[in-house]
Amino acid sequence: MTPDFYRTDPGPLASWRLAVLTGANSRTYKFALGETLLELAAQGRTDVPLDEVAARYAMAILAHQADAPQAPSGAVLRETDFLEVARREAAESIALGHPTERLLHAAVKSMPTMVMRKFHNLHGDTPTAHTFYEVTGTSRERIVRLTPDLLVVARSEQAPGLRAELDTRWDIVAQSFAAGIGRSLVAEGFAVDLATHTLVDRHRRRSVAGVTSAVIGFQHGRCLICNEIIPPAGPVAVDHAFPHSLMNRLSIVTGWQGPDLDAVWNLAPTHRACNAAKSDRPPTPEHLDRLAHRNEAIMHSPHPLRKTLALSLEAAGTGGQGADRWPVFLRHVQSACC
Repeated sequence: MTPDFYRTDPGPLASWRLAVLTGANSRTYKFALGETLLELAAQGRTDVPLDEVAARYAMAILAHQADAPQAPSGAVLRETDFLEVARREAAESIALGHPTERLLHAAVKSMPTMVMRKFHNLHGDTPTAHTFYEVTGTSRERIVRLTPDLLVVARSEQAPGLRAELDTRWDIVAQSFAAGIGRSLVAEGFAVDLATHTLVDRHRRRSVAGVTSAVIGFQHGRCLICNEIIPPAGPVAVDHAFPHSLMNRLSIVTGWQGPDLDAVWNLAPTHRACNAAKSDRPPTPEHLDRLAHRNEAIMHSPHPLRKTLALSLEAAGTGGQGADRWPVFLRHVQSACC
C-alpha cells in the first residue's frame, strides 16, 4: 500500500499520514509524540532539548489518560512502565501544570529507545519516505532536531486537519483498548450515525469519532469528487458515493441486492458544493478509482476502522487480500444498482 499511497501525494504529508494512520499501535505513545512535534514545528522550532519534548509529550499522555486507556485493557504494566509512572504521577503533574521530576525522568529515559525509534516505522518495519526528527547530542544534553520535512507538514494549509486526524486516530485506538467497547469494536467494527455523521460502537451506540476526521487523511485531505484539497475550515459534506436513494428506489422494485450504502466504505468527505452538484447521481469511474484507493489505504490501518471495511467485503463475498478487492467490490455494487 505504501507506494500506492504516495502516488497521490509523494511529499512529506503522505509520510506523516502513513506514520499516524497506519502504524501499529500497542500503546498511544506515537500520537502524543506526533502532537508534540506538530506544536513545536508550528512555532518554527528546529533544535529542541529532549527535556522539553518529553515534558510536552508526558502532559499530552496525561490529558488523554483520564478519558480512555492508553494501552490494551488487561495489559500487565510493570512498575517502571511509562504509563504506570504516568498513572501514579498524574494528579500531582496536573496540579503543577507540568510533569513531576519522576514523570519527566521516565519520559526522557524511555522516549529515545521506544517511541522515537519507532515513529517512522510502518508495518514490517518499513520506514516512511520522509523523517521528521533526529536525536542528537550527548547523553548529558540530547537535542531533538526537527527536520525541514516536519516544518513543511506543520506549516501546510492542511496542518489543522492533520491535528484533527491525529486526535481522531488517538480516540479510535484508545477506545479499541477499552474493556467491553474495545472488544465490540475489534469484532464488529463501527456503525454510522447518519444524523450526526459520527462513528459509533455497535455495543453501546456511543459516539467515538466523526466520519470526516476519521477517513479524510486516507483521502490525503482531498474531496472525493473533485480531488482538490478540502480546507480545514471550509464547508464539508459527507457524500454517499453510491447514493443512499438507490437502496430505497430499488428495494421497492426488486429488493435491494447490494451492500449497505450507509456503511463507512461508501461515505467520503467532499466539498459541500461538489456534493450538492453531484446530488443523487452515481459515481463516475474517477470517483470509484479514488474510493477504491481510499478504502484500500484504510485496510492497512490498525483495527477497528479496518475491521469495519473488512466486514463489508466479507458480506459481499469479496473479502480477499488482493490489490483488486475494492475494484471488484465496487463493480459488484455497480451491477446491483446502476
